[in-house]
Amino acid sequence: MKNVVKIQKAESSFTDRRKFLKISGLTMVGTGLLLTGCNKDDYIFISPNDANLTSKYGGGHFPGVKNGVFDLGGNDLGVLTYAYALEQLEADFYTKVVNASGFTSNFTAEDQQVLIDLYHHEVIHRDFFKATLSAALPNPKKQLLPDLAFDYGGLNFSSRSEVLAIAKALEDTGVAAYNGAGRLISNPEYLLLAGKIVSVEARHASAIRSLINPNSKDFAGDDVVDTTTGLDVKKNPSEVLAIADGFITTPFTALYLP
Repeated sequence: MKNVVKIQKAESSFTDRRKFLKISGLTMVGTGLLLTGCNKDDYIFISPNDANLTSKYGGGHFPGVKNGVFDLGGNDLGVLTYAYALEQLEADFYTKVVNASGFTSNFTAEDQQVLIDLYHHEVIHRDFFKATLSAALPNPKKQLLPDLAFDYGGLNFSSRSEVLAIAKALEDTGVAAYNGAGRLISNPEYLLLAGKIVSVEARHASAIRSLINPNSKDFAGDDVVDTTTGLDVKKNPSEVLAIADGFITTPFTALYLP
């Protein structure tokens, strides 16, 4: 991975929001370290062949290759694997953004500050899920989702308008994905951590929307926040993966997720 160019801090009204984004990212570092310290033995006592498997482990449907293709699995570990796939996508996208040849010339100083922060956060989220799943899966060598490959078509990573449009789509979809997956998680610790991550992703979505349309109400637009209920959009894994499939080229299935 290339080193990100350090951008000198710009004086703008966006500084306070950027500080919040950075604090949120650092908080996730601590959270990741806390969860990855869990005892692996808490999980491996359950055998895929045990007739008394609890539903929270997908009735034995652990992540892994099924019929020659990797499947995300079911319930708690399947949801974490699903989130890991999405975080791989976001981390890969922002890595390409901040290392694009036109990043320092075609994006404003404010853009660069925010996008670099988002890059760091998504890399943290990706690595957090990888470490968590490596500790929780009975056989991570076979059950951990491999590194995915991505294709962004003709996207010009040096184009501000194109990059921000894709960033908006990814962040809005990411928030909807976590909102929709929460009901599928039974482990309260996992649910708490998912709630912390989705709050950061929502900040990302708002920040990108503010870059696209400053000083507007788009940061919490009625296309993502229901004006009647005050709730954000939610999507099932099948809906989200249909969108992400436009970027992810590594084949996998999600047979045990709705």
